[in-house]
Amino acid sequence: MVRPTQWHLAVGLDGTGWHPASWRSQLAKPTELFTAGYWLDLVQRAESALLDFVTLADSLGPQSSSQDGPDERTDRVRGRLDAGLLAARIAPRTRHIGLVPEIVVTHTEPFHVSKSVATLDYVSGGRAGWLPQVSASGGDNAHFGRRAIAPAELLEEAADHVEVVRRLWDSWEDDAEIRDVATGRFIDRNKLHYIDFRGKWFDVKGPSITPRPPQGQPLVTAAASTPAEHRFAARSADVVFTPAADPDSARRAVADVRAHEDSAAAPHVFGDLVVFLGADAADRRARLDELDRPSTSDTPVFTGEAEQLADLLQSLAERGLTGFRLLPGELPHDLAAITDELVPVLQRRGVFRTAYETGSLRDRLGLARPVNRYATAGGTS
Repeated sequence: MVRPTQWHLAVGLDGTGWHPASWRSQLAKPTELFTAGYWLDLVQRAESALLDFVTLADSLGPQSSSQDGPDERTDRVRGRLDAGLLAARIAPRTRHIGLVPEIVVTHTEPFHVSKSVATLDYVSGGRAGWLPQVSASGGDNAHFGRRAIAPAELLEEAADHVEVVRRLWDSWEDDAEIRDVATGRFIDRNKLHYIDFRGKWFDVKGPSITPRPPQGQPLVTAAASTPAEHRFAARSADVVFTPAADPDSARRAVADVRAHEDSAAAPHVFGDLVVFLGADAADRRARLDELDRPSTSDTPVFTGEAEQLADLLQSLAERGLTGFRLLPGELPHDLAAITDELVPVLQRRGVFRTAYETGSLRDRLGLARPVNRYATAGGTS
């Protein structure tokens, strides 16, 4: 009997859940949103179910219904903790699960991102990743006093941003640190390299101030729902998140990502799906909808029980998806349903692990540790 291919599974954490009224549900903990313990509890629950990684949402302005800046609503969650700092706080209290904070790259320097994600990779023992996001918000722009960026150029700038970060991670060779007390040599200066990146948006000399991360290249992920986003994700990311409402849309998304690949290392393509899970899922969602209808979203929403969701995921996986990022509609309820109801179903079907493998986040996803581009070139600085 041929063993089924095992899937990868992640969850996306944001506030009290995807639904804007979730903070008003009976089990929600809105008074704890700005405590480390709230987020640690969620991530540890995800880890207890052997999930591959969690993504942590972030932004550069208060959550808003407007594309141009803050809105005037007072009946929805507003405000966040910094996702990268939160991941660094969680890392020492977890052992296996990957930590992938969102970072808005439109107004953030790649040098800063490179060292913060590299630091997260060190403090987590090789479990770090990041999710680059772009922002066309005039409100975000006003925080920084930057020029307005044409929407058509946002993804081009993001691609250069990711490239600079990747080069900075390679600016130290793996054995650049000697730490030889007898000779007094801490580093081999010939194994630190200038990256000399010059482009339309960035002019970065390097090297980084942080040695090459444990994974060599921490995981780069990207959310993509349009052809332009698929192109960016296919060329810049190791894992692509794309909405997958049904088998046909999953097949089209996978084909579009694959069509834009320009390297031998094909990225994973994960289906993105909001979930309300359990026997009471429909009633819970209806009660939340009565309080506040969610805004239109590209991400499909599943409402039902674990066996039904497993059937849907199976049909999507058959179209080429290698994993899924599930976005709980209501926290902590739907995360608990994922870990306690869905995961056991997937394990019984043989499509999800029953124990964590050793190694880094890249190892778990079957991604090779990249060769350092500057060591291969043999250059010196």
